[in-house]
Amino acid sequence: MLTFDAEVTRILDNAYQGADITRRRRASFDALKPGPGEAILDVGCGNGLLTRELARAVGPEGQIIGIDPSDDMLSVAKEKCGAFDQVSFLRGVATDLPLDDAFADKAVSVQVFEYTDDIRAAAAEVLRCIKPGGMLVISDLHFGSFIWFSDVPDRMERMKSSRDQHFASGSIPERLPALLRSEGHLVEDVVPVTLVDHRLNPDGVAMMMMHLMRGFAIDQGHIDAAEAQAWFDQQVALARDGRFFFSITQFVCVARKSGLQEVS
Repeated sequence: MLTFDAEVTRILDNAYQGADITRRRRASFDALKPGPGEAILDVGCGNGLLTRELARAVGPEGQIIGIDPSDDMLSVAKEKCGAFDQVSFLRGVATDLPLDDAFADKAVSVQVFEYTDDIRAAAAEVLRCIKPGGMLVISDLHFGSFIWFSDVPDRMERMKSSRDQHFASGSIPERLPALLRSEGHLVEDVVPVTLVDHRLNPDGVAMMMMHLMRGFAIDQGHIDAAEAQAWFDQQVALARDGRFFFSITQFVCVARKSGLQEVS
């Protein structure tokens, strides 16, 4: 799996403020419908951008708790959210949250479940911390939707195969709704967010993935450094020649915890 150290955190921070991931983040925000005074969990809060946006929405009477296993990410998130007294942070993972039962009105988790070995246990743990009738929004990429052009398709497949080893599952969106329904919860909607880049934007998700995939493939010994760099350079050349194309879809699953009590 990827280690979210200071360098990875810096690369992610740049892309996460770009147009692609801002739109993806906004889709999760809109699905959650944060309201004044609500207590909301941001599970896998990362660098705190969504946490900060939620803090504005719930106001000073609300409460946002960001949870992440990475000290580097938490450090960045705390800095971003320093002006909001209603925000606090805890170190933890989706399958083991340091919170009481039925603590929050709502919870959101963006691109976290794909790194989780047991999504049933993770969903149950997050739902444990939500009040009956509370909302859960889970947003993850589906790697079956991955399209990435290359003049050297074999090398591209090796790079993608390398990346597949840094997450637990690339098919969360197709399995999650049925899993939640089987536990008696209501799935209200599944919203697709397709990211397409045909220019290789400097702040786009494709550029972010190029940096991360190159580093991961080399660090794990999946591909030697020269070949990984050649893959990276070819994508830059394709963009320069007007032949770059990248697309992947994220799905936002919107659910309600079983129970009679409804969140206003």
